[in-house]
Amino acid sequence: MSQNERFEFSERLKLLPPYLFVEVDRMKQKAVEEGVDIINLGVGDPDIPTPGPVREVMVRALENPVNHQYPMGKGKKSYRDQIADFFKMRFDVSLDPGKEIHPLIGSKEGIAHFPLAFINPGDKVLVPEPAYPVYNSAVRFAGGVPVYFSLTEDNGFLPDVDSLAESGFDGAGMMFINYPNNPTGASCSTDFFRKLIEAALEHKVIIAHDAAYSEMYYADPPPSILQVPGAMETAVEFHSLSKTFSMTGWRSGWACGSAELVSGLAGIKDNIDSGVFGAVQDASEYALSKYEELTAPLRKTYNRRLTLMSDGLRRLGWKLGEISATFYIWARPPGNTGSAEAVKRLISEAGVVCTPGSGFGPSGEGYLRFALTRDESRINEALDRIGRISWQ
Repeated sequence: MSQNERFEFSERLKLLPPYLFVEVDRMKQKAVEEGVDIINLGVGDPDIPTPGPVREVMVRALENPVNHQYPMGKGKKSYRDQIADFFKMRFDVSLDPGKEIHPLIGSKEGIAHFPLAFINPGDKVLVPEPAYPVYNSAVRFAGGVPVYFSLTEDNGFLPDVDSLAESGFDGAGMMFINYPNNPTGASCSTDFFRKLIEAALEHKVIIAHDAAYSEMYYADPPPSILQVPGAMETAVEFHSLSKTFSMTGWRSGWACGSAELVSGLAGIKDNIDSGVFGAVQDASEYALSKYEELTAPLRKTYNRRLTLMSDGLRRLGWKLGEISATFYIWARPPGNTGSAEAVKRLISEAGVVCTPGSGFGPSGEGYLRFALTRDESRINEALDRIGRISWQ
């Protein structure tokens, strides 16, 4: 510690790399200060405002004095009932609102806290890479040991369950998965979930499934892991209203699944926070009740952007697979340019911000992630600028 530093970070904080999106934002801010017109396709934060009817419900809910008091962890019964109704409608899965659902201050918060309930110092947790960075930090904050498994293009960015069942599950207490997948845009089938649950039950591994993008799809609706027999014995699923209803800043989501796993998470949260603001619960309840009419226009908008951006990149010689869900494009630039170098060149030569695949894990090297969070005119402008870069 230098003489100018009064305090030393904890060992758990030292173990974490700089948060990926903070580093990208640093490069972006430098370019802005230099007068560059930035087109930000980096962080997955929707540019489309929350639907007007949801905002109107929120305004009315602010006037309700009940919402000015502690909301308490379990949340409003009417909100949990609406989540159960949505789950039955969308996935044909019946959930007990009193035992198998718990509101979250955004799914990220729930994911970060979940290992604290079931992982002891030194316990192994299976973590995918490339992946959303919070899985890794959640495990480390709980004192667990991340054991990484790679998601590769050759296997459709799915875990090799057979390989994990042979040796990877041994000694592991928990496994994180995420489909539709961030950053790759990959989806999975109920057959994959079935195979995974069978292996998890055999090896007594908890499955924590991040389903934040389950409603952002362009082909067949993605399944829930809870549709698979046995999942309610060993799985918990995290859902979010952030992307589904353009509500990232509202911090609203929920965990559902095994009553025992949901109860464990609730026990952690009871000692950390006091629940989701009541007015946000009211607005979230309304949004879910109007799911079909509110989400269909958003999916159409992102589908147009996806088609525009993916077709444009392919014309420019970029390599990318078919994407049927999320609002991300996972692509390789022409030539053999590394992820970090490609991001730097895109910012300095084109004023386009994206995210280096290597920041999501070693298997992401060579890829870039574009978030479709700007309108079509800006995407066209980004493609024009990218087209002027020589990658040879």
